[in-house]
Amino acid sequence: MRSTDFSRTPAPGNAGALFVGATRYRGPLALLSLAPRWRRLVREMQRMRGYVWHRVYWRPPFTLGTIAFFTDRDELQKFARTSAHHDLMCWLTDHGTKRATGGYIRIYTADPHGYTNGIWRAEDGRLGHIDTFTPLTTERRTRPVRHRSTT
Repeated sequence: MRSTDFSRTPAPGNAGALFVGATRYRGPLALLSLAPRWRRLVREMQRMRGYVWHRVYWRPPFTLGTIAFFTDRDELQKFARTSAHHDLMCWLTDHGTKRATGGYIRIYTADPHGYTNGIWRAEDGRLGHIDTFTPLTTERRTRPVRHRSTT
């Protein structure tokens, strides 16, 4: 069901900004020396007023990534200005490739419209299908969804 009310969704469903990033570390020693800095960074992030939720992912052999949700883009940007984040970034990019060989950051903002179903639906808790697809930027009208029988 299309919705603008995500009040009953899990915490990430209520976030307005999403951070996705990863760093490819030089090797196991870089990862070990990262640990105390990382713990400080996470503690500071979790204390932020706009923090919602985060997860870390691993891509072998030495890439660590983070997915973090914040209430809005400004709260995410406030976190980027904290001393723990600043210190970690300075340590990471310390004049060359001693600790890391690459990294990226992407920031996404949530569209106010989306989809909810079942227990996460604020209106009535029903499961159901949408009748029309969300139009593409090149479409003037919505296209009907043709449902197939599941029996």
